[in-house]
Amino acid sequence: MPNYREEIEKRRTFAIISHPDAGKTTLTEKFLLYGGAINLAGSVKGKATARHAVSDWMEIEKERGISVTSSVLQFNYDNCCINILDTPGHQDFSEDTYRTLMAADSAVMVIDGGKGVEAQTRKLFKVCVMRKIPIFTFINKMDRDANDTFDLIDEIEKELGIATCPVNWPIGSGKGFKGVYDRNKKCVILYSDTEKGTKEGQAVEIPVEDTETLVSYIGEEAKEKLLEEIELLDGASAEFDQELVDAGELSPVFFGSALTNFGVEIFLKYFLSMTSSPLPRKSDAGIIDPMEHDFSAFVFKIQANMNKAHRDRIAFMRICSGKFDAGMEVYHVQGGKNMRLSQPQQMMASDRHIVEEAYAGDIIGVFDPGIFSIGDTICMSGEKFTYEGIPTFAPEHFARVRQMDTMKRKQFVKGINQIAQEGAIQIFQEYNTGMEEIIVGVVGVLQFEVLKYRLENEYNVDIKLETLPYEHIRWIENQEIDLDKIVGTSDMKKIKDLKERPLLLFVNSWSVGMVLERNKGLMLTEFGRN
Repeated sequence: MPNYREEIEKRRTFAIISHPDAGKTTLTEKFLLYGGAINLAGSVKGKATARHAVSDWMEIEKERGISVTSSVLQFNYDNCCINILDTPGHQDFSEDTYRTLMAADSAVMVIDGGKGVEAQTRKLFKVCVMRKIPIFTFINKMDRDANDTFDLIDEIEKELGIATCPVNWPIGSGKGFKGVYDRNKKCVILYSDTEKGTKEGQAVEIPVEDTETLVSYIGEEAKEKLLEEIELLDGASAEFDQELVDAGELSPVFFGSALTNFGVEIFLKYFLSMTSSPLPRKSDAGIIDPMEHDFSAFVFKIQANMNKAHRDRIAFMRICSGKFDAGMEVYHVQGGKNMRLSQPQQMMASDRHIVEEAYAGDIIGVFDPGIFSIGDTICMSGEKFTYEGIPTFAPEHFARVRQMDTMKRKQFVKGINQIAQEGAIQIFQEYNTGMEEIIVGVVGVLQFEVLKYRLENEYNVDIKLETLPYEHIRWIENQEIDLDKIVGTSDMKKIKDLKERPLLLFVNSWSVGMVLERNKGLMLTEFGRN
C-alpha cells in the first residue's frame, strides 16, 4: 500500500458555523484572499449592484443576501491544503449544517462581539459537542462597539459549557479599538483598517515591555487597562492544552474584524498549527485510518442544478482514507455494485475543475445520475463497510403541496424528488394513497419559500402550499405494527415516507405520550435514518 502520509498531513478540513449576520461568509472570503483563491473579497449584502460572496452562488442567496446552502471551498496556504465547508447561518437551513459538520474535522465558530452567543450558535455548537470535534472561536466585529471582553468569554463558557483559552486579547472596541495583544508572542498588534478587501498592509507589532512606544500608539489609559487585563487573564483563564482542544473540551479564542481584515491572518496561522490532518473514522468494520487504508468516502450532501446550463446533480463526498484517482473502480456499498465516479471535481462554490487525484480530507463532487443518497459509503472494490449514518432531523413545519398545472406532473415529481434527495425538504404521502397528495416537511419555514422558488425557476412548475397544523413527527421503530390498528388521538395523522415507512404526525406534543399509552408495545422515535 503506497504511503500518502505527506499529502494527507497537509489537509485541513473544517466547517465555519455561526448565527446569521455574525460575519461568517465575510471571514470565509478573507481566508480565500490569503490563499490567493480570489483577488478581491466580495460583499454578502443583498444588493443588485454589490459583488457577491464567492460562497453564495444560488440566485436566491444573491437576491436575499443570506447563505441557504453549504458550499465547499478549497485553497492552499502556508503549505497546507485547506477545505472550508461554509454553512448557512440561518436556522431554517440548520439541517444542511448538521450534515456538513459530519464531513468536517474541526469547526470555527464565529461570534458577533456586540451580540455574544445567540440561539443558533447554541444549537450548532451542540452538534459539534456531539461529534467531539475541536472548536475554535473567532469573536468578530471588534471594529464596532462590543460587549465587555470578560463577559463574552464568560458567556461562551456558561452558555456552551466549554472551557476557553484566549490566544489574543482585544484592546478596546468600536472607535476605541486599538488592536490585539498576542499572548504567545507577548506583543501588541496594532489595528489597521487599511487592508479592507485586500491582503495588503503590514501589521505593526510592539513588544509589551516597550511601554514608551506602546503608549505613543494606544495611549496611557489603554496601556494600563491592557496590563491589568493581561494579569487577570494569566491568573484566571485556562492554559492552552492541545489534547483538550483535540477532544473538543477547550476552545482557543481569537478577536478581530473580518470586514476590515484585521486579525484574520493571525487567526489562520494559529488555527493551522492547532488543528490536525484528517482523523480516523468509525465504520461498522472498525476504525478506518486515513493514511493506512485504501480509498473510501461518504456522501454528505447532494445538490441539483448547480449549473443552470447543464441541469446536473452533484453528490459531495468527503474522502476519509487513501487516495482517489480519476477513473479508478470503486464500490458503492448501498447500491451493491462496482462503478467509476463520473466527472470528479473540486469546487470553489459554483466554479469547479475536474480533478485527477484527491486525498483523505478532500471534498470532491461527482456527477450523480440519481443513484446516491446522503450517508452512502464508497470504498474500494472487494471491500464492504459503511460509515456511521447521518441522522435525519425531524421536520417541525408541514404543508400540503398542490400543483397548479396538472400537465406538468412529470416535472413536478422529478423536481420535488430531487430537492428531497438533497435533504433540503422531506416528502411524505398520505397513508393509503399514492403520490397524488404530497406533504412536505421542513426544519424551518424559509425552506418552503426556497422550494417554491426552485420549482418555479429550475423546473418551471408552479405550486401552491397549504400549511398544515402539525408540529411533531414520529417514525415507528417497530414497523411490524399494523398501522390500521393504532388507536390515535384527534390531532394525529398517519403518513408514510418515500421508503414506505409509516409515520405519525401530531399537532400537540402531549398526544405523542397518549398514543404510546393507548398502544402497548408501540415504539416511536424522533430521528429517521437515511
